[in-house]
Amino acid sequence: MAYSFLSRFRIKPGEEDRFVAAARRMEEQAPQEPGVLHFQFFRLDEPHMFAVLESFTDENADKAHMEYEQNKPLIAEMIECMDGHYEREMLHDLEPAR
Repeated sequence: MAYSFLSRFRIKPGEEDRFVAAARRMEEQAPQEPGVLHFQFFRLDEPHMFAVLESFTDENADKAHMEYEQNKPLIAEMIECMDGHYEREMLHDLEPAR
């Protein structure tokens, strides 16, 4: 079973271009990491709202993603662009059909 979640967050007005540039760099490098199954950012309908869909083989792969040296500056930059905190919603695989 994958360890997957959707995180939603607001970006400060005037910081969207900076955020998108960092997000695109993260989308390029994250798939190269061990344990990453899917990693993609989205712009939501509400102004300044974004989301990221992340899926890892397990929780340890998610933790490792946060600790890789190449990711730390990008994560810090994206957090600086956020207006408030992010909201994480866990996604669970469907039960097998019976």
